[in-house]
Amino acid sequence: MSDFRLRVFQSVAKNLSFTKASQELFISQPAISKHIQELEAAYGSPLFERFGNKITLTAAGQLLLKHSDIILEKYRNLEYEMHCLNNKVVSALRLGASTTITQYVLPPLLAMFSDKYPDIKVSLLNGNSQDIEKLLHNKQIDLGLVEGTSKLSSLKYSEFLQDELVAVTRSNGKYSHKDEISLEELKHIPTVLREHGSGTLDVIIKALSEHGTRLSDLNIKMFLGSTESIKRFIQQTDCIGIVSIRSIQDELKSQKLQVIEIEGMKMIRRFSFIKMQGDDNPVSQLFINFALKNNKLL
Repeated sequence: MSDFRLRVFQSVAKNLSFTKASQELFISQPAISKHIQELEAAYGSPLFERFGNKITLTAAGQLLLKHSDIILEKYRNLEYEMHCLNNKVVSALRLGASTTITQYVLPPLLAMFSDKYPDIKVSLLNGNSQDIEKLLHNKQIDLGLVEGTSKLSSLKYSEFLQDELVAVTRSNGKYSHKDEISLEELKHIPTVLREHGSGTLDVIIKALSEHGTRLSDLNIKMFLGSTESIKRFIQQTDCIGIVSIRSIQDELKSQKLQVIEIEGMKMIRRFSFIKMQGDDNPVSQLFINFALKNNKLL
């Protein structure tokens, strides 16, 4: 029901790209340009400055974006509430989740949610925790799920689920005879970790600091951008990776990997929902309530 031209403008403004907006909205680039030209004609002002292949928002564009965000959010809430009068939930939910949650937590939850609310169109973007916080600030998602300890005052965090990070190595490898190692021993073993900006690394840094140890004290062989790449890497060489226990269930069953305890060091983290302070999106709250009710099944 909302003015589709505002959605087009919002997408171009967020991405600062006509091409990306075209891909996001599944319409042609000439159609994107036509909608923007119609808005510029209606308001009598250019909305974008064009510098070769790059664009930036004009003052008029910045003002329109501010109001577009409010208007489109109101339309989403209106559609949700009108459909609720007929006991039907029809809406859209844009989720963003950090990598571990996307791969190992959300799939079964999304399947259950989709079965219960088939008329809610769910989309999911993936990135590290900092990426998801930025997407939320830019209003490119409605609700985020992140790991780690980052706390921004502009965001509201609510705990969803607990997780544990563990040290793992390949079975039948150089370190497979060890059930437990000391933190001092860990410092001398080649170790593979997630990249800077990931919630996983934040938790590791915090756990190390509680034991008077810095990240630079470890023998870090490599930083990798996903848990899957860490798992595959350590299956091919003698080193240790630190990953979520949820991510290695299949490898433990098939005996490709094994856990090595780090003496006296537990790495517990919390997965949290994040949304903008003051946000009252009813569909986001519906998903949060559903997830909290069913998190014991995950």
